[in-house]
Amino acid sequence: MISVDDLDTELLSALRHNARISVSSLAAMTGASRATVATRIDRLVASGTIVGFTIRTGHETRSAIVMIEVLGKLADRVADQLRGLPQVRALHSTNGKWDFVAELEDRDLAAFDETLRRIRLINGINSTETNILLKTSKTGF
Repeated sequence: MISVDDLDTELLSALRHNARISVSSLAAMTGASRATVATRIDRLVASGTIVGFTIRTGHETRSAIVMIEVLGKLADRVADQLRGLPQVRALHSTNGKWDFVAELEDRDLAAFDETLRRIRLINGINSTETNILLKTSKTGF
């Protein structure tokens, strides 16, 4: 793991807000040279601090959090199947009552219904609890 300084933190914050922002714009925003910004981003990627760049769609989608309880020792198998669903944006293992927390994104409630049906049919899932996210006031860190 590398040490992250103020410039790295500023770059990470800007990239969380807009992963497509140009190196020139980042340089102007931070006061660093284009070469420094490009080198820093490459270093953050190489170190694993940045593991990918993503997009948020402009059309309206629905997001939900699904807590999942797994039977016995089937967690690895269940996780593999959940990661294979394109609607699963992120999958977190956790402690407590729920074994996994899945972040879902789908186009509408009917599509969510189908996705949740498919999740509940996965062998090894004992129970789920779903919360549809109504409004997001902050994204990123």
